Order: sequence, then structure tokens, then C-alpha cells
Amino acid sequence: MTGRIGRAATVCGVLGVWWWASVRLAWTGVGCADRGCLVPSIAVLVVISLAGLAGAAYALDRVDVRPGRRVALVAAGTFVVIRIAGEAVPSWTSTLAHVLATGAAFAAAGALAALMTEPRAARGARIAAITVVAALIPAALAAALALYDL
Repeated sequence: MTGRIGRAATVCGVLGVWWWASVRLAWTGVGCADRGCLVPSIAVLVVISLAGLAGAAYALDRVDVRPGRRVALVAAGTFVVIRIAGEAVPSWTSTLAHVLATGAAFAAAGALAALMTEPRAARGARIAAITVVAALIPAALAAALALYDL
């Protein structure tokens, strides 16, 4: 089980860095200064994200983290929660910090998804992982309220 979680974290972390670089390149390529290009920019982001999701499902199957589609979908949902929770944390100006944070967030999402979808994992461990993920948003909201005096 530990090997499965590690493989999922590695695959998702690498795909996270790929996703970050692809999105960064796409935003730079669109390079508009007005809101008229917001729809095409978001469309490109969605296409890149869906390609990453499909790639994650395939890659997870290839490294024996099965079923890859289910793990990839759970990892995507977990990453969205981690990303929303991360909005409460101040941003960095360093590009390297952004790459590392994105890779770490994707890796954490992959590891949690592998744990949550592992049929042999203890029920308590799966429930604890789901509870932690579900508690991230309220915790981030509380942190943002305290940090920014809202």
C-alpha cells in the first residue's frame, strides 16, 4: 500500500509541474491586457487540465495504481480543495517557489487519492483522509479571516 501511495504521489507531482509549466506558457502565449481574451484563456486552461487528467489516469494505470481513472478523478478533486485552501496563504514572488508548491500540492493530492481509493486501506485511515480534505476549506477560511482581519 505504501508503494502505491508513493507511486501516485510521484506521478501526480510530476504531472503537476507539467501542468504548471503548460498553464504558464499558455497564459504567456495569450498575453492580452484586456478582458476580451479571458474566455479563450480559460478555455485553454480547461483543455490543458483535461489533458493532464487523462494523462494522469493513463500514467497511474501504467505504474500499477489502479483504477487510474478513479484515482485521477479523486486526485483532481483533492487538488482543487488544496488549491482553494492555498488561497489563504500569501503568495510568493519566486517562480521556483510556485513550481515547488504546485508539484507538492499535486503530489499530496495524488497520495491522498491513492489512500482514499485503496480498498485494502483501513477504514479509519480513509475516513481520516477524507475528513482532512473536507476540513481544509473551513480551516483556510478561518485562517484568511484571522490573517487579513476580515
